Amino acid sequence: MPEAESAPPPGGPPLSLHWSGHSDVGRFRKNNEDTFLGLRFNGHDINYLGKVGSASLSDNDFVFAVSDGMGGKAAGEFASKITIEKTTQLLPRSFRHSAAGMASGFNDVLEELFQRIHKALTYLGSAYEECAGMGATLSLAWFTPGWLYFGHVGDSRIYYFPKIGGMKQLTHDHTRPGWLRRRGEINEREARNHPAKNSLQQSLGSSFQFLEPQIGAVGCDAGDRFLLCSDGLIDGLWDHRIEDAVRESHDPEIGRLLVEEAVRASGRDNTTALVIDVHA
Repeated sequence: MPEAESAPPPGGPPLSLHWSGHSDVGRFRKNNEDTFLGLRFNGHDINYLGKVGSASLSDNDFVFAVSDGMGGKAAGEFASKITIEKTTQLLPRSFRHSAAGMASGFNDVLEELFQRIHKALTYLGSAYEECAGMGATLSLAWFTPGWLYFGHVGDSRIYYFPKIGGMKQLTHDHTRPGWLRRRGEINEREARNHPAKNSLQQSLGSSFQFLEPQIGAVGCDAGDRFLLCSDGLIDGLWDHRIEDAVRESHDPEIGRLLVEEAVRASGRDNTTALVIDVHA
């Protein structure tokens, strides 16, 4: 069963979302293997979203996603783009599941989505020499009235900032230090310096035969914030700085500000951030 973080809030006026996304190649890389997505859809229409915007949840679902590709030459960039394109193609077809009791269907929808992307990347990696070893992370947030459903593989992240309470990392880093940190055996500093921090135990494509995506849900209400980001942001900013920046900033382009600060602090990797605010 999916992880349910909290009960959905009671009924009320339709909520709206404000989002802000940005991606930067960093200070040392030549190409950007990060890709991000904003998508609005209902039973009839699909619309790509700009980097910054606002819209009501009353008549549409929204999907936001971050993917970090890996592979030689341009394969990593190709992998993340395929991951986002497949998400755009496959997920809106399942919109009807949200009309009546999405809680009974979203787990299967997201599981199938991840498996189909995994199969596509695995096939390309085996069929074309230049794509050998190609893979990608995917952290995906699906907003419907009162709920965020999420799916995740890899070491990109989704953070949850409830209106009241501390920051919570919803997703698990699929790495050895991520597992050790969840068990309380190492701290954030030790995880950041661990020699296996960049060795993924789960990703889309690559050489992984079996995929076990993390799928879950959290009830959301006005005043909540969410952050999706690639590991480049984590390399530049400590958790406490991420929380302070997201909590304190009211800049409509907070995603860009986070990325710029992380690149100044590190910039060793491509860096991407998407911040989504829930409003009454």
